[in-house]
Amino acid sequence: MNFFAQELIQKSDVSDIFDQVLQGKTVGLNDCVRLLKSNNTYALGIIGNILREKLFGKIATYVNNIILNYTNVCITYCKFCAFYRAPGDSEGYTLSVDDVVKRVVTARDQFGISQVLMQGGHNPELKLDYYEQAFRTIKDKCPDVAIHGLSASEIDTISKVERSSTREVLSRLKESGLDSLPGAGAEILDDDVKSRISPLKIKSQEWLNIMRQAHELGIKSSATMMYGTGEDYEQRARHLIKIAELQEKTHGFMSFIPWSLEPNNTKMQEDGMIKYPSGGLELLRMIAISRIVFSGLIDHLQSSWLTNGIGMAQLALTYGADDFGGTLIGEEVVSATGARSTELSADKIIAAIKQIGFDAHERNNFYETIRVH
Repeated sequence: MNFFAQELIQKSDVSDIFDQVLQGKTVGLNDCVRLLKSNNTYALGIIGNILREKLFGKIATYVNNIILNYTNVCITYCKFCAFYRAPGDSEGYTLSVDDVVKRVVTARDQFGISQVLMQGGHNPELKLDYYEQAFRTIKDKCPDVAIHGLSASEIDTISKVERSSTREVLSRLKESGLDSLPGAGAEILDDDVKSRISPLKIKSQEWLNIMRQAHELGIKSSATMMYGTGEDYEQRARHLIKIAELQEKTHGFMSFIPWSLEPNNTKMQEDGMIKYPSGGLELLRMIAISRIVFSGLIDHLQSSWLTNGIGMAQLALTYGADDFGGTLIGEEVVSATGARSTELSADKIIAAIKQIGFDAHERNNFYETIRVH
């Protein structure tokens, strides 16, 4: 660390928190709020980078995968979503199990994917056997492809359709081939925020309970935060601390992914709730703060290229992120906002990682290196 960086850290308004974290101590709610309020983005990034380098050196990972959005039919009508269509809408669709499996097989054969991220709307017409058949057939035809599928809110919808418990749904899905759970559906884990942006979706404690149940059943997961929805710093801080507290109990979160709301074409933009996305500087702050808050708790932090672009994802690797995320073919949720193209090949990710002096490692579903480039 050069003299200028040391001076910047020592003079920071949160230097005492930096000292605590570098000594291996955890961050509480009040300190988390202070980090979020700090304007010293560069100092936050220096600490985030130090903590990342301690764990991973100059290695940055990515996963070769597809996102498979199996249905856009949804009954939660989230105000931040441009993807969903109400039941009966002429633009609504649901893929058959055969079509789901064909897409995975094709992606495996053409692109060599090792993971499918399967997510969709909250479709009340889909019963548990739809997912069980899809997962079993994927595993039968592509045993080397991991299934990273279904948000906590989708699990909740399935349990309501089946009139069963979420634990039973999770158990049956695991038996059918589900490998891990994505962190979607969290948004901001504060019910005041949820009542404003997604009033029909599961509440904060329900999301946490489903994640806890998954972890207890041996299903690892990621955790996410969708920031920039009009929440305040304390609400963001409570979100981070709730995830940290659950991780201390279950150790089931493999990664954390902060990403910014893209309001284009959404009800939130239409109603004037949010006009513009948060921007790249806020991404760097959230990456650094997440690395600091989750130090010693959650090792892997994704750079969120999908909503912020490749250039900002490269910078995020120097602010505390260690994972570039995944290749994307056929993604439809973020692309529905019209924000940017969401196609990205492995070659482009590898080049982006190497451009900033990192070593590119392809990983599997569980963040284990399977190929070094």
